Amino acid sequence: MIRFEPEFFKKRNREIDELTLRAIAREVRKDILKMTTNANSGHPGGAMSATDIIVALYFYKMRHDPRNPKWEERDRFVLSKGHVCPALYSVLARCGYFPLEKLMEFRKIDGDLQGHPDMHKTPGIEISTGSLGHGIGAAVGMALGLRLSGSSSRVYCMIGDGEAQEGSVWEATMAASHYNLNNLTVILDNNNLQIDGPVDEVMSIYPALEKWRAFGWNVIEINGHDFGQIIDALNKAEESTFKPTIILAKTVKGKGVSFMENKAEWHGKALPPELLKEALKELGEIV
Repeated sequence: MIRFEPEFFKKRNREIDELTLRAIAREVRKDILKMTTNANSGHPGGAMSATDIIVALYFYKMRHDPRNPKWEERDRFVLSKGHVCPALYSVLARCGYFPLEKLMEFRKIDGDLQGHPDMHKTPGIEISTGSLGHGIGAAVGMALGLRLSGSSSRVYCMIGDGEAQEGSVWEATMAASHYNLNNLTVILDNNNLQIDGPVDEVMSIYPALEKWRAFGWNVIEINGHDFGQIIDALNKAEESTFKPTIILAKTVKGKGVSFMENKAEWHGKALPPELLKEALKELGEIV
């Protein structure tokens, strides 16, 4: 297991190479599959598409303190697409917010790791999410509050592309631009699959770049599995002096396991034990 001292996380833009980030992301994907199979429920597909971005946020970009989750100078992360919380739980555990062993409590009665993030139960969760379209509004409120208080902290929010069909997403998008929240970065996990099928067939959000640009945002498009591009985009977002930033990250649902990739059926279904073994082998684990 790759270990970091708690002080490592208390500054932004930390020195960490892409090989290390990829190694962490591989372990996170294993955790996601083990957690959901153990619970026999959950959302592995979208969690795996979101993994690389969440890893980059917590291990490279964001300023936070696993020993003091409510540290006032921390940056905030809102997982608006709360159903992909296995990725976030794994990252929090690997940062040191709680022991790795607790990951197997996922979706267990009386456990601390709920099926959607619960700020009252899990250390490191900024706000409870799960009802799609709500998290980005909370992130806008956080960014505005930090601005008014004179804080240098930043807010990062991940939304889903199916979630972007919600009207509340666009209301929050408009508000962020109106208040010039350059301390807010939203990442769109654009794997183009939702529970009912392809996003562009269910209710198209495209052309997404042009829509956010028309709302007055700084817009960046990347490959959401290329750590070089992820890091570059996060740095450029921090340099924005007047506008909020959206990073449209092109991703692959089920990324990392060949038979799960680009398959809507793995949106909200756990792998059975026999397929878990195959998946873990693909991710480099001896089983």
